[in-house]
Amino acid sequence: MAAEIKPTGVGTNGNVRKPVLVNKIEGHSNDVNMACIIPREEGVISVSDDKTVRVWLRRDTGQYWPSICHTMSAAASSMVYNGETRRLFVGLDNGTITEFILSEDFNRMVHVRDYLAHQSRVVSVKFSLQREWLLSCGKDKYFQWHCSETGRRLGGYQASASCLCLEFDEQSNYVFVGDYSGQVSVLKITNQNFNHVTNLKGHSGSVQSLAWDADRKLLFSGSFDNSVIVWDIGGKQGTALELQGHKEHVQALAYSPASKQLLSTGEDKVLGIWDMEANRIETPEWAENNHCQKCEKPFFWNLRRMWEDRTIGIRQHHCRKCGKAVCEKCSMKRSTLPPMGYEYEVRVCDDCFEKITDTERAPLATFHDAKHAVIHMHLEETRKRLLTVGKDRVIKIWDLMSVLH
Repeated sequence: MAAEIKPTGVGTNGNVRKPVLVNKIEGHSNDVNMACIIPREEGVISVSDDKTVRVWLRRDTGQYWPSICHTMSAAASSMVYNGETRRLFVGLDNGTITEFILSEDFNRMVHVRDYLAHQSRVVSVKFSLQREWLLSCGKDKYFQWHCSETGRRLGGYQASASCLCLEFDEQSNYVFVGDYSGQVSVLKITNQNFNHVTNLKGHSGSVQSLAWDADRKLLFSGSFDNSVIVWDIGGKQGTALELQGHKEHVQALAYSPASKQLLSTGEDKVLGIWDMEANRIETPEWAENNHCQKCEKPFFWNLRRMWEDRTIGIRQHHCRKCGKAVCEKCSMKRSTLPPMGYEYEVRVCDDCFEKITDTERAPLATFHDAKHAVIHMHLEETRKRLLTVGKDRVIKIWDLMSVLH
């Protein structure tokens, strides 16, 4: 059972609600890159740098054992599985995407075709059954999409840096591509061409994961800068909200449409569960000034004022609530600001600290110990099961029934 780091969610019986670890899958000889829970089955599909695609089925003993262990021509770096058609697409380190169909008993996989999509490692694959599109992005800086009926390439877009993650909205045909430079490219695609809509810039580190709320048109991006940004794509004048709850790189995101909750995790081994129905406030722009906007002492680059006042310049800081440029002495206080996304204590100026109420300090997220550094996760919404893939080459399956309310 997961140990609670921040016990803020309490159930009706007085116990802290937390994810329950129900199973672990081990046995890979190299890094596991992705995995997913098979819908309506007690099974898991995984791909690994050991070149294998494995289908794991739970036996009567309660343990998972591989019913299929298929060796690819190169390291299996990404995958997507469609439960309705049992079609499996596996991206490889050499740039190829291979399509299979799994048998009804999940004991056999039949090769369908190969897509020569990229020149290097395929990092993300999406499949749209409605459009019959196979979408992918790779470290060759390209996003590509193919017709999954004919295997024909439909188009491609070159990003400014290596592509790392991908999301797709079937209603609008919008594609979101996160890359190493920290930006997200927004495209609108058709069978013949694409329109580059905009670039979303807000992260100071590479964008490692994306999640999409199709109902409210919200895009979530997790980054190596330890933050998650919520982008309002639905037309509310480009609103972007920050979620700050992790101390290390955010590697994976998953969204639960039924409960309106976002799951985030990464290298800090923490699973964050965020209430996305809560009223949140956009963080203010950080002001730039030559002196503290509270006590007016000059900052160290303000040479003229330092000479006039015969004083030594001080370092500039910022209040996370009002955004004003302040000095150390005017911002000694710390506080959580959950409506602004700050679930841990951050710097605030003395004036703002006095105005923050207990209601404003009330947490809007809970945090749990995943007990391994996570690089990928998959949420099976119907049964509220979460799969996490760790740097330790272990796949864990969690019961979130008491958490995703």
